[in-house]
Amino acid sequence: MDRDLADFWNLMWELALGLCAGFALLNAFAPPQDLPWKPLDLNRPIGAATTAKVADFELTETAAPEEVFAVTEACMQVLREAGVEVERADDRDDGGFCVVRGAVRITGGAVTPLAPGGLVMQCPLAVRYVIWDRQVLQPAAEAAFGVGVSRVETYGSYACRRIYNSTDVASRPSEHARANALDVAAVRLEDGRTVSVAGDWAGEGRSGEEGAAFLRRVRDGACRVFATVLTPDYNAAHRDHLHLDGAPRGLCT
Repeated sequence: MDRDLADFWNLMWELALGLCAGFALLNAFAPPQDLPWKPLDLNRPIGAATTAKVADFELTETAAPEEVFAVTEACMQVLREAGVEVERADDRDDGGFCVVRGAVRITGGAVTPLAPGGLVMQCPLAVRYVIWDRQVLQPAAEAAFGVGVSRVETYGSYACRRIYNSTDVASRPSEHARANALDVAAVRLEDGRTVSVAGDWAGEGRSGEEGAAFLRRVRDGACRVFATVLTPDYNAAHRDHLHLDGAPRGLCT
């Protein structure tokens, strides 16, 4: 009996050592973007743990003011460490379901400008935009057109409304009502060309099939970063823009 017990504990000890060695190797050699315990680095490619790391900055509706402050400051610090200039936006409550807490504005730095400027958005959404810009949008433009993107034209982020501007109180609030969504209408290239969702999604615009392929590539990449990505393929309401949001649910189409 004593020998069996000793053998058991020896086995447990060897197993523990093996696990520790395996963790050490994983920690040392696996890509940081795939490891949930590694800090989020916006210069890294999108990895298996990227979206979970961004989600750490999400706020619940019941978060206390001190939690809102601390989490938003930590989120802004990640942006600043990546060279993005950002400032805290005022909280707002337009009544009922239109409540924005812990939002920010991207004011400059190492990120493709949004037009119009000064958009208010939840800090995790701003982080998602920067990741998409660096890891998806700019590489896709270089591959398709040989130039980068100089500006992203949008229809805005915050809007106090329900989905599809419904007046039915049974309709759920839009993510725009929380400044947790961004509608991308077009991108301006560094050589002056514009690729728009309305004009180029079907491949019949000035950019031709190349423009359509580019838009689908940035859509596919967005699906790896944002929770919901809606395009003209979804319905007529999105015929002229890509809807990108950070909602808890997920849908990519």
